[in-house]
Amino acid sequence: MGCTLPDRSDPEGPFAFLSRRRALKWGLGAGATLLGGVGGLALLRGKAPAVAGLSVLSDHEYRTLSALARVHLPTGGAFEQGAEGLDLARAFDGFLADEHPENIRDLRRALTLLELGPVLFEGSLTTFSNLSAAAQEAHFQAWTVSDLLLRRQVAFAFRKFLSFVFYDTPQVWKHIGYPGPSLRGMP
Repeated sequence: MGCTLPDRSDPEGPFAFLSRRRALKWGLGAGATLLGGVGGLALLRGKAPAVAGLSVLSDHEYRTLSALARVHLPTGGAFEQGAEGLDLARAFDGFLADEHPENIRDLRRALTLLELGPVLFEGSLTTFSNLSAAAQEAHFQAWTVSDLLLRRQVAFAFRKFLSFVFYDTPQVWKHIGYPGPSLRGMP
């Protein structure tokens, strides 16, 4: 059985309604909509305050990670000292300085997905960093139980790595009964 190609000379073919002019107009319209959408997302995201001394994270990524750290480890939660007082986002940035570029790329994608999550998944007109603290907590909690595997994986990875950086902080050690590295002070 051979495959037959459609007759290009048939003026009544499936795309007969699509003249060159109409195709060009629709293509330009779609391009403008796409650019407007990207520009609109940039406007929703807003301008992040400048942060000096970052190795890997951008100002926007730092802002998103700081907000997430406050949600995951709030001040007065299980530990009196929460993420905010320890600047976990900066500690996380230092941890990433020696990471493989693919890991950094994946982290950036996950941070962007989290930042735009309220827009993409809830149809909200605000981004994660611009939500109230209660709304950020509810939004991230929804990620942990989402039907979408990618959202659950991102949530699990962020909780895991933020906890790792938190428990690696000397100010936390006394609260968990850890005296610190046993080789401290040795030559």
